[in-house]
Amino acid sequence: MSHLLHDYVAQQLEGHIRDRGIVVWFDPRGEFETFVAELTPSDSGAAAAAALGELSIEVARFDGSMYALRSLVEPRVGGDAPEPTLVYLAGVERRDDSPLMELETAGVRWEPQLRRLARNALRQRFTDGVIDELLSRDNLTYQDIADAAGVGGPETPSVLKTILTSASSEGQIAQWLAAAETDAAILDKGADEELRKLLVARLGLDVGDADLSKLRSIAARFVLGAEFRSDLTAEAGAELAELPVVTSDVEQRVRAITALLRRDHADAYPEIADRTQVELSLSSDSIDATALGSIDTFSFEERSLLDRCAQLIREGEYNQVLDIVAERRTSFWLAHEVERQAQWEAIRLAAELGRAAAEVETRTESATPSAADWINRYASEWHRLDRAQRKLEAWLPKLDDDPDELALTSVRHRYESVLDKLSTGFTTALAASSWSVEGVVAQTSVFDDLVRPDKGRVAYFLVDAMRYEMGAELAERLDDFGETVITPAVGVLPSITTTGMAALMPGARTNYVIADHSGGLTPEVDGAPLRDLKARKKHLAARVPSSVDLTLEDVLQLSKAKLTKKVGAHDLIVVRSQEIDLFGEGGSSLARSVMDTVIDNLARAVRKLAGLGVSRAVVASDHGHLFAAEDRDDSMKIEAPGGDQVELHRRCWVGRGGSTPPGCARISARELGSDSDLDFVFPATAGVFKAGGDLSFHHGGPTLQEMVIPVITFRAHAAEPMPATNAEMTVSEVPEVITNRMFSVKLAYATLLGADLPVMPVLMSDGRQVGAVGMALDAELQPSGAVALGAASEATLGFRLDDDGVESVQIVILDPMTDAVLYRSPTDISVELGVV
Repeated sequence: MSHLLHDYVAQQLEGHIRDRGIVVWFDPRGEFETFVAELTPSDSGAAAAAALGELSIEVARFDGSMYALRSLVEPRVGGDAPEPTLVYLAGVERRDDSPLMELETAGVRWEPQLRRLARNALRQRFTDGVIDELLSRDNLTYQDIADAAGVGGPETPSVLKTILTSASSEGQIAQWLAAAETDAAILDKGADEELRKLLVARLGLDVGDADLSKLRSIAARFVLGAEFRSDLTAEAGAELAELPVVTSDVEQRVRAITALLRRDHADAYPEIADRTQVELSLSSDSIDATALGSIDTFSFEERSLLDRCAQLIREGEYNQVLDIVAERRTSFWLAHEVERQAQWEAIRLAAELGRAAAEVETRTESATPSAADWINRYASEWHRLDRAQRKLEAWLPKLDDDPDELALTSVRHRYESVLDKLSTGFTTALAASSWSVEGVVAQTSVFDDLVRPDKGRVAYFLVDAMRYEMGAELAERLDDFGETVITPAVGVLPSITTTGMAALMPGARTNYVIADHSGGLTPEVDGAPLRDLKARKKHLAARVPSSVDLTLEDVLQLSKAKLTKKVGAHDLIVVRSQEIDLFGEGGSSLARSVMDTVIDNLARAVRKLAGLGVSRAVVASDHGHLFAAEDRDDSMKIEAPGGDQVELHRRCWVGRGGSTPPGCARISARELGSDSDLDFVFPATAGVFKAGGDLSFHHGGPTLQEMVIPVITFRAHAAEPMPATNAEMTVSEVPEVITNRMFSVKLAYATLLGADLPVMPVLMSDGRQVGAVGMALDAELQPSGAVALGAASEATLGFRLDDDGVESVQIVILDPMTDAVLYRSPTDISVELGVV
């Protein structure tokens, strides 16, 4: 015997027997006696052989005695490998003291309900509306259902399922809502009544004889309106008053339908949602953003919540904003608009900056008067405030539309306020310690104590203007590739390139002074004046004959063969990077974005040299910097001291005599350890002198951001053969021309490893990294910039172009552990910003 219901019950039963070997089936109402009779002949007695598909079983029936039934089956099931057995008890309720308890424990107890099994079986051929009508009959029997579902029975197979082909009722409704073009086929095949029954059965939605177009509008308002109302955290307004109240079951179905609409019919959903939003008169003006839940049914919710987050930032509720952002990360409305994702990322970064400022401000209250304590706290915790500021200011220039200006101004002012407290506190601590710091590495000792002592080849990176927080991020980038240690060092004053670079030269530990040479501030090391790059290169070549001088650009752009030849057998490979200071002093609004690329390029250069056998590296900076998002206002511009001025920088006056303006500190060269009659005057806060130079990027003074430099020591792990990734990369939806600093592509890959494979997608131009992934959907974006997505899956990557001075880029996907190129775009992509 084979029919729809029989086959379905048999499949369920076969699965249980294959899984556990023994099934004890209690059927107190005897609803399945007909099914069991179909399995075995009626005259087969208490036990009979039967077949479930290709599985041979024995069926043992209850005939009034449980003990007799147990004795009947024990020979089949008593061994180590029980034979497949069904124990069927019609008209028997299960009891806790059942003699068959051991059989139940060894196998599985089954107590199916006829109507539930029948519904699942009938869904293979009928829609829920038809099924509800069939199963609603009184005194329904197994045979009634089998007759109705059988070929030639009173219930004909579903016509609607041949048009709306989704496997579930919710999927069929979602498909119909999204595809108005199906109406013609539904009417042509006479399936409209079946559709109406389906809406009544699953949603309780009965609108009489309305035509299908009107019915679709009513159903869309019902479904989307019910989801929206169920997600509100406050009472619904008058706009939703006409929507009927729904049961919890209908609410679950409504949410399933809308989820399927957004997943399977993403192209159609925005038009459905926007039309429904208008029909329900919903807008940000009618609904309080604080009442919106976690689901973005309508597009106005996303924008309304973003505005609310900006307001919360102005109110200082940073953690609440971060919670909302995390909740909205997978919003439908963000998944398809890179610019909207970028706006949310901006508000997240603003909240991160506000939170960091609040935390640091609180912790400075417990700082001691010791300058060393201030430096150690800055290096261990407080520098994260500066990283948060850099991340925000690097992100903003990439946006087409400016985020909420009041929110940005709020967190920027909060940062500047905390920066002033840090500046004043540290300057006071320095003055109290007579401008010397005990217990902290001195910048002048870096070469002699960290570069020179170890034998063997070493790369010495001299990075202009890299402040401590940037060095901390660089150390994180290198940590997976070798033993990496970052140490804070206290830089020399004034914190400018001339003095800081000289302090990193051989011999500076024992004999570094500053003097006035020919009317200019000049550092001396072992009596040699080192005022400029030419003098420093000559000094290094004399002290370390086996040294070679390279730029960061050399290391990145030269081929492996050419770089190997350039490095040769030299023991000291000096690599200079001026990019941070160059872009910062340039005053461009994109300076912070471009400076960000230096971190990744430095990490790539360290790894590249390690691949050539230069396994040890020391990275140090001449000074840090202060960076303001806006030009300093007049209240922060200080009149220069006057007198016999030798040099004037934004953060430092050098000379003799003159006045000491309010809010400034005067220090003599002798206090700094030099036999000179020069004086130095520094703003004690983050203010600047009225002098030439950029008003946003500056250095020279005694703040933590300017004086605390990162010193990174790195020793690469021993090279090990890396397993092949066996990954096939597919990058699609690549723009022919890049016209915006933010753009998206699709990335998919299959890997034979069967696991998540982290990859590093970057934008490259002439061997330099000029952009990276800023956002990722359907993938994990790691802090390093690596992206991990499951094998055989697809993700949307939002690239950010950091250097808008390039003419073209290539999308390159690297193995993050080896820098091996896994994918490179076949042609260069032109960059034409602002051209649409």
